[in-house]
Amino acid sequence: MKPITLTTERLVLRPHTPEDAAEVHSACQDPEIQRWISVPVPYEPAHAQTYVTQTVPDGWREDTAYNFAVRLGADGPLVATLAVHRTGSHTHEIGYWTVAAHRGRGYMAEALRAAVRWAFTEAGVVRLVWRAAVANDGSRAVAEKAGFLIEGVQRAGMEHDGTLLDCWAGALLPSDLGLPSRLPYGPVVSGAA
Repeated sequence: MKPITLTTERLVLRPHTPEDAAEVHSACQDPEIQRWISVPVPYEPAHAQTYVTQTVPDGWREDTAYNFAVRLGADGPLVATLAVHRTGSHTHEIGYWTVAAHRGRGYMAEALRAAVRWAFTEAGVVRLVWRAAVANDGSRAVAEKAGFLIEGVQRAGMEHDGTLLDCWAGALLPSDLGLPSRLPYGPVVSGAA
């Protein structure tokens, strides 16, 4: 897929570029990001460089992952990172982190709403899944603000630092936002065989 840029009232979401490496490296020093997100620890400058110069462009080119730098305006600071990854023929997973200094201002929920709308209307996504370790209350609050329905807890549903963790799982469908889906959805009707 060709990389794109999305805008909201306050934010610009665009693919990471090599110029983002220093800000990504700095953000990933945050113990909270390291606690909840599977990033290398210690997070070295080379990790950020590989992410912005290889991982991000490869994902867009191969149509497997769409990573966005979330900035406060076109020339503003990096406030978050958001990614939509293909996990199956009809399912994508979304993940995100917010720079510590920019938490609590609604930036991530605003960015997430823009990204999910794009995913459903332009990228052909039919089901978006969100997962976070149980107790990652900030991530869950953002997901719920963006409309994700929490479907339950997956026991040992995610790995973090070589340990399996229980995780919350939620999903969002185009119909949840009043959007059409590229595939019809037929929910199970009670009593139907």
